[in-house]
Order: sequence, then structure tokens, then C-alpha cells
Amino acid sequence: MLLHHYRFTPDLELFDFDEFNQQLDGQRSPIAPFKGALKEIQARLDEHFLGGTDIRDLVRGRAWCMDQLLALAWQRHPGLDDGVALLAVGGYGRGELHPHSDIDLMFLLAEDDDTPYREALTSFITFLWDIGLEIGHSVRSLNDCEREAEADVTVITNLLESRTLAGLEQLRQAMRNRLAPERMWPADRFFEAKWQEQISRHYRFNNSEYHLEPNIKSSPGCLRDIQMIGWVAKRHFDTESYEDVVARGFMNDAEHRILSQGQAFLWQVRYALHMLTGRAEDRLLFDHQSTIAELFGYRDTPERLAVEQFMKRYYRHVTALAGLNDMLLQHFDEVILRPRVPLKVQPLNERFEIAGGYIQARSRAVFRNQPSALLELFYLMAEHPEIEGVRADTIRLIRDHRHLIDDMYRNNPEHQALFMALLRSNGNVARQLRRMNRYGVLGKYLPVFGQAVGLMQHDLFHIYSVDAHTLRLLKCLHGMRKPQARREFPVAATLIHQLPRMDILWIAGLFHDIGKGRGGDHSLIGARDVEAFAEKHGISQRDTRLLSWLVENHLLMSMIAQKRDITDPEVIRDFATAVGDETRLDYLYVLTVADINATNPTLWNGWRASLLRQLHAEARRALRRGLENPLEREDWVRETRDEARSLLSVIGEDMNRVDALWRSMGEDFFLQYAPSEVVWQTQGILAHGDQPPPLILINAPTADMAEGGTKVFIHTHSVDNLFAATAAAMEQLGLSIHDARIATSNNDWTLNTFIVLDDQDRAIRDPVRLEEIRRHLFEELDDPDDYPTIVTRHTPRQLKHFKVPTRVIIEQDPSSDRTMLELTAPDRPGLLARVGGIFLEQGISLSAAKIATLGERVEDVFYITDRRGNPLTDPARQQQLRERLIEVLSVQGPG
Repeated sequence: MLLHHYRFTPDLELFDFDEFNQQLDGQRSPIAPFKGALKEIQARLDEHFLGGTDIRDLVRGRAWCMDQLLALAWQRHPGLDDGVALLAVGGYGRGELHPHSDIDLMFLLAEDDDTPYREALTSFITFLWDIGLEIGHSVRSLNDCEREAEADVTVITNLLESRTLAGLEQLRQAMRNRLAPERMWPADRFFEAKWQEQISRHYRFNNSEYHLEPNIKSSPGCLRDIQMIGWVAKRHFDTESYEDVVARGFMNDAEHRILSQGQAFLWQVRYALHMLTGRAEDRLLFDHQSTIAELFGYRDTPERLAVEQFMKRYYRHVTALAGLNDMLLQHFDEVILRPRVPLKVQPLNERFEIAGGYIQARSRAVFRNQPSALLELFYLMAEHPEIEGVRADTIRLIRDHRHLIDDMYRNNPEHQALFMALLRSNGNVARQLRRMNRYGVLGKYLPVFGQAVGLMQHDLFHIYSVDAHTLRLLKCLHGMRKPQARREFPVAATLIHQLPRMDILWIAGLFHDIGKGRGGDHSLIGARDVEAFAEKHGISQRDTRLLSWLVENHLLMSMIAQKRDITDPEVIRDFATAVGDETRLDYLYVLTVADINATNPTLWNGWRASLLRQLHAEARRALRRGLENPLEREDWVRETRDEARSLLSVIGEDMNRVDALWRSMGEDFFLQYAPSEVVWQTQGILAHGDQPPPLILINAPTADMAEGGTKVFIHTHSVDNLFAATAAAMEQLGLSIHDARIATSNNDWTLNTFIVLDDQDRAIRDPVRLEEIRRHLFEELDDPDDYPTIVTRHTPRQLKHFKVPTRVIIEQDPSSDRTMLELTAPDRPGLLARVGGIFLEQGISLSAAKIATLGERVEDVFYITDRRGNPLTDPARQQQLRERLIEVLSVQGPG
């Protein structure tokens, strides 16, 4: 008699088990037929999957088929009597099997002594391996189950999800009786242990649903979070289905739909991953995202890639599931863990009160009767920092009534005034906006924000969806207001307290990226959106102009700092002119710092911080002097020279030797470097004297300096391939070049300075490591002709999945007699060495470089001339250089 799963009756024609059973009788060995059956079943399941069959039927159908095969195999192994039963446990015990999921089995013994069954069990397990099944198995007696389950919450969780596949069902029932809540792991203790498990698991994923390569099983908002709800409900209610949880009032129909639809989507993705990879792969890697997007029917559009549309659907599902998990577990906490604890209740007003530190509605009809309370609740939380959160019942009421937020609601002056009151509150505005987003209110009130929810850019640079990035930016702004922020953000943490209006920053932050995914320049779209918001919310014309300018220009400061030569007075003057006044400059600086930090945790480093600080300081200086009185190039050179001369005189340098050296330097030396750098380099050159070149000086930021990179100064004979050789040597050392200033003295010696960081984008400070770098560079650069032209490190896996077209823009630098070459290319090991080699080949001299790695691509700017120091103006020569760079850099690096 074949086993039929009590929870699943297959409607699909997957396999004829009655015919298969009859065929087995005529076979000498059952191994080949069982292998063939497994292969045929999986092929039919895959065929149904590609044909669009309901994923729930496929996942449960595979489990049902496995039940039949295991029951048949059990029947054909003598020696397994009523003293042992075969149980499915874990995910298989729930009746769920994906193509390559582990088949978790337990052999349950009535007695502790397994001797009578050892040979038969060994034979059965070996048979399962021989037919190609990936099984996880254990052999336990009833006493073993009781002992191990009491000691480990993971074991009891696994055993609670069990089904009898063969043998006596009474054995499993005897086990369940021993595991009953009144004997071990009562519901409150079980819940606390599972909640701590979830907290630890979420911590491994940075407590965020937003990962570039999420784990379908374990990431926040994924399958484990769904299972968590089931485990807790099963232990508390002794229920077998989510429908029972609904019937008992712990989940409503709408929440059940969110859970059911989210699970079905994640099951589809997981099935596709297993099918495509041929293994139990639960990581949604870049390797598979585009393929699955195409498999699911997504196609590229002018606004969005197919993979971005697919990932937006993924993030929306997991965000909804994570929110549901939070709410339901909090509900369990309030009902299971603290049902008998009397709550101190403090009224706030007619609509809300604080109960046990959490805000709750005083009536279930509060939002229906006064829809404005949907915004008022968050305003009250901002005004009362002692409130820890929202009671679960009130969260449910918010979710059930957020549909009331329509155009009429948004256009209501009372509601607009409430939202502005929230933004102007002195409390933690960022936290309340995050809560509004979590509960689906923010996207309802600001539909343009709602369009950005779950919107992802398919690259390694933007690691969060637009809404998640925006809310992280606001969180960063709030963090800058705390005293401890002065160490990490010394300038921003000072400026943020001097800004006239904090609500301007909140609004600019909310809207800065809101135009993404809608076609066109997102900064311009966002500027139009914020103007419409300001008009509707009664913001003055002056503040509206400031908001529009900030949103439209939110990338300006980082672009200038990272791509332009900010030692050039004309660059500073042009930037100061674009900004216009100090107030705009300060707002823009604070917004820029928060934006960079919220884009990617690896993006903010000491070097970027020092660039922005320098640009802010020089622009403020220019604005205070007056844009009609710019600091000219000659003035800049004279001021630097005079200050450096004064410092060298104070420390006792021979000024005759200093003057003799400086006469060979040229003006660019004093234009490119600060007085302290001029002093450092001058001292080093004079101290080196007649020793053989090269001179390698390294200056690391002190331990108490948060900003800056490690400076490497190279003074040696000028040779054409020195930059390529230096780049290759630094690549070998695992260093990344972020800035290069290339100068040649009048007597043909180099004055090259590089800003370098380690592979974690940190300044190098360890003296042993610094000496290793100095020695390696000295050995490599004493004969630059001998440098390795290609670095042979492998290209990281993630980089291989992005097709970044190589683009080269060549134009004249408006502020100097140089040509500016802007290069966008796929990031690959040895890229700078290749670029240096092409410059050598094409007869190009390099005077400065700004190096920026943005995820999977580089956006580098090189200031170049021909060998005679003239700008590269010949169109034919420009085209030749452009074509050569594209030809070389478009080729995939080492694999």
C-alpha cells in the first residue's frame, strides 16, 4: 500500500507509482529503476515549473513523490519491524522539497538498543545514497529524542515538524507526547529561544533585507522568517497550518495573503536557483539574477533593466514579510511572554496612550473616525522619545487603515500641517520616517516615494534600494547631531548645529534620489517633485528655491571633489560661484557626507573625507573673500611658498639650499601642495642629498586623525614609464591609488605624490607595513623599465557579472593648459598599470589623476599633455588614444 501525504493530494501527473512498484518485482537490482524514477520525476517537475504551474504544487508534489519512493524502498528492506519508524523531519517534515533540498530523515526506535536494526538501517541508508539521494539522517530512540530536545531548541524544532513515512505512527505520537509543552520548552521559553536565534541570524545579515546577493533561506524577510512564525504558532497553539493561526485571531486574512504570496514568490526563486545550478543553492548571486529575471518573464525597458524589475519585486516581498514577522512576533511577545505583567498606562490624548513603553490606540476605531491620527501617531513618537515603539495591535490597525491615505487625504491642510510638524520636531525624525515606511504609510502619503520602494540599481556601488538608501541618509543626518559624531564627522557634526533649519535637510534628503527609475536625470525630476511638495505644504519661496537647488545639485560637491583638481584656484572659484553663498555650501556639505555614507559602507573613507573638507574650506574661503575678488594662481603660489618658507626657517633648514632646490621646482609644485606638504618633501629631498634615487617618502595620518590617506612621495629621474611602473608596484602590494599628482622639475626630476589606501579603503599606519611598502617601491622603481606591465591577480567573481562599457571623454581643462581625460571602465586588477602603459605608448605625459572605484566600475580622471607639455588638441590623436584605451580596457582581465 503506497503512502499518501495527509496534507497533499497531487493533481499533477508526476509519476505512476503503481506501475513502478510492479516493475520492481522483475528487477534483479532496484538501484537503476529508482535512479530512473528520481530523474523522471525531477524532469516532469522542471517541465511544470517552466510551464507556470503553481509552485506550491511542485514543492509539495516533490515531497509527496519522495514519500512514495521512500515507502517503497522501506518495504524492500527486511528487518525493519514495528520497533522502528521512518520519519520525515525539518523542511521535508513540513512537506516541502525543492529540487536539491536535503531530505531530512530520522529513524525512530522504541528502545535505546539499536543492535537489532543496525544492519538493516545501514543497508537502507546505503541504498538511498546509491540511488543518488542527498539525505540528512539521524537514529534516535524515544529517550534520545526527549534528552536531546530538552537540551537544544534546534532539535525540538526539527522534531516538531515530523511525519511518519513508514512504520508505526504510534511511535511518532509517543515522541510528541514526550515533547509536549507541559514537559519541556513551554511556549514562552520556546519563543524566547527562537527569537534570540532570529536576532542572531538577522545580525549576520546586518539586520537588513537589502543585500545585493541575498540568501533566499536566511536573509531577513526570507523563508526562515516565515518558518519562524509557523514554529512559534505550532508550539503555542499546537496547530499545523497558518489557516489555524488566522482562525485563532493571531493573523488576519490580509496578513495571511502577504505571507502566502511572499512564500510562493521565494519558493519560485529558490526552485529556479536549484534548477539552474544543479545543487542546493540558496544565494541569489549576481551569477543567477539576470537569468532568473528572464526566466520569470522580465524584459529590459528604457527606464529599467529586467533584473532591476525582478529585484524590485523581491525587495518588496521581503520587506513586507519582514514587517509582518516583526509585527506578529511582537504580538506573540505581548501575548505569550508578558500576558500577566500589568502595564503602566499613560494617556497622551484622546486618541493615544503609552502602555508598557509602547504607544497604542485607545480605540480600534481611531483611524476610521479620525484618519489624521495615521500621521499624528508618528508626530507624537517624535515628540516623546521615551516611547519605545508601537504596540502590535496598533501596527495592525495602521496597516488595515492606510488605504485611507488618498489624494483627498494628501490635500487636506490638517494632514499637511501634521507632516510638517513631524519634520520640524526636535525628536528623532529619521526613526519616525523609517517607521512610516515600515508600516506602509510614507509611500502612501508621498506617492513619489512609494514608487522608489524596492527600486534597486543593478551594480556593486548602490547596495541598497532607493528607499532604504534614503532612510539611511536620514539616519546618518540624525547621527551627526549627537556629540560622539564629532570624531567621525568633525566638520559635518559642527555645521549641522549651525544650519538655520533642520527640516530643510530632512526634506532634501527625502527627495534627493526620488526621481530614480522614472527616466531622465533623477536630480532634475527630484527638484521638480520637491518644488511641488513645498508648494503644497506652504513652504516659503526662499526655502523652496534652496530645497530645489539642493536636490538638483546633491551630486555636485562629491563630483568636484573626486573628479576635479581642487588645488586649482579656478576650480574652487567655479564651484564657489555655482554654490553662491555659505548657507548653501554648508547644507550641501552635510547632505553630501550623509549621501556618501548611506550609499555604501565601504565608500566613506578618510581620503574622501579629506577631499570634501578641503573643498568646503577653500570654497568658504573664496565666498568670504568675495567672488568678485578671486584668489589668482600667482597669489596662491606666493602664499604657499611664503608659509612653507616660514615653517622651514623656524625648524632651522639652510634657506640657501631650500631656495636653490625651489628654483628647479616650477610653480606647479606650490600650486599642488599645501605648505606642510612642501615642507615635508623639501626636507626629504635635502636630507637624501647625493644618495642614489629613488627617494621614497611615506607619510601616514596619525592615529588620532580620522581623515586622510597615506601619502607616498617619489623623487627620482623622470622617465616615461614611471607612472605605469608605480601603479603596477602598488597593485602588487595590494594598495589602491586614489589620487596622483605628477610633476617634473626644471632639471627633469619627478615630484610625484600618490594617495593610497589598503584593500579595506583605510589609510596604512603600521610602521612595519609602511617600511615594507617603501622597500618594495624602491626595489621596483630603481629600474622602471623592469616593471610587470600586467598584474596577474584574479578578477573577483562579482565583477565578472557586470558588463560596463569602456567610455573615454577627452576635453580641454577650462582652468589650465591641460587636457582632461575622463575614463569609465570595468574595474579590473592592473587597470592603472594598463592605462600608464597606453600613455607611454601614445606619447602622453600625465600631470594629475583622480581615481574613483565605484562598485564594479572605475571613474577616473587624468590630466594629460603631450611630451612637450602642450594640451592634446589634435582630434585625430585624441581619437587614436580613445580607441586604444577602449580596445585594451574592454578586454576581460584574468579569470
